[in-house]
Amino acid sequence: MDRKYPRGADVVLLPGARTGRDPARSIKPGPRRLPAGVVAATQRERLLDGLVRTVAERGYQHATISDICRAAGVTRPVFYELFSGKEDAFLAAHRYGTGVVVQRMTVAFAAEPDWCRAVRKGLGVMLQLLAGTPAFATMAVIEVEAVGPAGRRARAQLLTRFRSFFAEVPQLPGGLESKEMVDAVVGGVYSTVYRWIDSGRTEQLLDLLPVLSMFCLSPFLGPAEAAERLGVRDWPKRVADW
Repeated sequence: MDRKYPRGADVVLLPGARTGRDPARSIKPGPRRLPAGVVAATQRERLLDGLVRTVAERGYQHATISDICRAAGVTRPVFYELFSGKEDAFLAAHRYGTGVVVQRMTVAFAAEPDWCRAVRKGLGVMLQLLAGTPAFATMAVIEVEAVGPAGRRARAQLLTRFRSFFAEVPQLPGGLESKEMVDAVVGGVYSTVYRWIDSGRTEQLLDLLPVLSMFCLSPFLGPAEAAERLGVRDWPKRVADW
């Protein structure tokens, strides 16, 4: 599904949000050709878009470099000028796209003074971005496993970055390690998002916001206080509709 996005200097799209052959990024030959650096950057963007859409459609194992180049409208020699191979291009798209997601989450998180509501805001941004770019969601969350050890390392590095949103968690009772709890929560959120994307419910990901918000906060505050802080006072009766 293609979505309409506002244009502007401050709008950074996820890879796969546009087709690789987007006419707005066509490179016209001639004496007034764009500078080499601009041409290379545009071709790289188009290749990342083409890779994301091709991998989402065919799977990482079945997507070929020729398929990716065709989707991007870029030649194989240009591909190899920019990337060493399919894995390199995949990891570049994953690194760039997840960086955009984390950066947008961080901005939303920092804008909310209350930690509980900040967590909810950050989660909402993540779910909205993935729901709005289903091809990237499939490539980054589902197909990263098919890349092998390098893909698993990329996923582990991403999950580690989410720890920063839990820097303010209260100390757990009984000598329990907050860090281990944070990792368990982050892993649980990722697993839930994975299942929804894998089952074809990517565009409904925002429906997970209430339960994931409660899931993130309850281990540290308890369900009742988490519900109170999030404004869901008659939890659990209303949380499913929140």
